[in-house]
Amino acid sequence: MYGFFGLINVSIFYINYLIILPEFLSKKKYWWYAVSIVILVCTSSIFKYGLAKMFEDIVMVRGMKKQYHLSFTEYFIGASFIGCFFIFLSTAFKFMIDWFVNENVKTILKNEKLTAELAFLKSQVNPHFLFNTLNNIYSLAYQQSEKTPAAILKLSEIMRYMLYESNEELVDLKKEISYLENYIELQKLRFKNEPFVNLIIVGTADDQKIMPLVLISFVENAFKHGIATKAESPIEIYIHIEADKVRFKVSNKINRLNKDEQAGIGLLNVKRRLQLFYNDRYRLEVIEIEDIYTSDLEINLN
Repeated sequence: MYGFFGLINVSIFYINYLIILPEFLSKKKYWWYAVSIVILVCTSSIFKYGLAKMFEDIVMVRGMKKQYHLSFTEYFIGASFIGCFFIFLSTAFKFMIDWFVNENVKTILKNEKLTAELAFLKSQVNPHFLFNTLNNIYSLAYQQSEKTPAAILKLSEIMRYMLYESNEELVDLKKEISYLENYIELQKLRFKNEPFVNLIIVGTADDQKIMPLVLISFVENAFKHGIATKAESPIEIYIHIEADKVRFKVSNKINRLNKDEQAGIGLLNVKRRLQLFYNDRYRLEVIEIEDIYTSDLEINLN
């Protein structure tokens, strides 16, 4: 007998959860929802009373000294209260499930948006870099310089990294540094005399991972807007590697005569990429003191 009552209560729960809520409340048909709930509660209460009459004991309240039968009204009110309780449970459960689903969808959409934006910003890095590099090689070829083959070789090594290895979300730090070294050597080829560039690497890159093409923009900016032709104003590149973090610092003397309209686009892109990917796991300081421009980046690699 109690099993029948339990089955009715479970039916109330699922009828509201699977039929009434999706059909009326989710579609903002509030009047129809209220009517449906009233019909469901009343029908189930009457049905319970009918079952109870078949098993006469159930409509009897047993006290310490006496027992009496519940009237239809008393039983109907009690059964309706229980029905409303299961309506409340199913409604709360429905809202909870919908909330979790919506939050999950929001998270997925947010991640997809971040992935798309990162891909877009990364796609802007490659053409910007290629534009400058091809200009350098064109100048060497135009001058029939002996440095042209070496420049093409370095460019092919760089392109291999950019096309086949940097597509991953994370790359080996040592590969990123190797790419950086190739880039520096390529940039040196465009100078008539050996430029003054100091690259200092402290520590060893083992299994650390880093977002690809994140360091190059700072070095590219230093070569574009710095003065590397004088011993007293070299481009200083400092990389400090630890097990769980890397510090990357670039300093250069500012060339005030260079007023490229595209200045800063690469740095804006990399700042946005850092924010999207690392969030609060990085620190970036850009300082300009007198004629010295310094970018100081520290990334938590965990």
